[in-house]
Amino acid sequence: MDAHSASPSLGARAFVALQHVLPQHGISRLVHAATRSQTPWFKDLLIRSFMRGFRPDLSDAVRSDPLAYASFNAFFTRALQPGARPLPTDPAALACPVDGTVSELGDIEDDRLLQAKGRHYTLDALLAGREDWVARFRGGRFATIYLAPYNYHRIHMALPGVLRDAWFVPGRLFSVNRTTADGVANLFARNERVNLLFEDGGTESQTLHHALLFIGALNVGSMDTIWHGEVAPRRPRRLERLPVAPAAGSAPYAAARGEEVGRFNMGSTVILLFPPGTIEWRAGLASGQTVRMGETIGRRLSGAGCAASAD
Repeated sequence: MDAHSASPSLGARAFVALQHVLPQHGISRLVHAATRSQTPWFKDLLIRSFMRGFRPDLSDAVRSDPLAYASFNAFFTRALQPGARPLPTDPAALACPVDGTVSELGDIEDDRLLQAKGRHYTLDALLAGREDWVARFRGGRFATIYLAPYNYHRIHMALPGVLRDAWFVPGRLFSVNRTTADGVANLFARNERVNLLFEDGGTESQTLHHALLFIGALNVGSMDTIWHGEVAPRRPRRLERLPVAPAAGSAPYAAARGEEVGRFNMGSTVILLFPPGTIEWRAGLASGQTVRMGETIGRRLSGAGCAASAD
């Protein structure tokens, strides 16, 4: 029997139920403080425990000695050696933005995205009611990629882009693993998140827009971008538009394909959104498949673009 068609186990139901009553943000604030401690014995204890439990591969990290990092968070968000993740040679290829596992991918059915077997959520909820961007991605394509604790946790650009809109969306901090995705309705639209919206800077008739969303999770109340620093946690926790340029009248923020744009301080999920008729996913790419930052996950279609205004 397919694992997703089976009834959830008692343990899975209990795990999901517990998350509804846990003080999610309080726990995440404690984790935030603990993982930034630079007290040698304490940060080494955290790192050694993590190494035993998850056995991450450090062979391509800039520092392969886990105890050489100043804090657990510095270890967790470690950088890679130059050239460790080569980008596709095809300029039209989409580069995977993270190391992780594909949770779901496919077509956006009008404004509905697949969360897990039998569960959907809407673009309107995911994009916090921003109808201009909902209209742009309606009927398009999406990919959801889960980062496990042992993965590399920096987030990169799938395509070159100019930042056109960005905002922080407050919410819950449910776990984003498969068990929770199967058991919590509207999970990704309920969790705290950072939404980044880009255009590729092409000609007006062939500008390709795309979205890169950072989804927070239990113990992941902290998310950074290279432009805004630590976006979350923040107080007050309210919907807040983030700047798209360093100052009024200056050139907007931009990043090349493969360039780092942010990081999770603990593991979580990213979601990619594209307008209809603009990209195709790589043949054979499917739910459950392991991916690595920089590998080809799809391709921009020839002549694809979207000239509609998002003002």
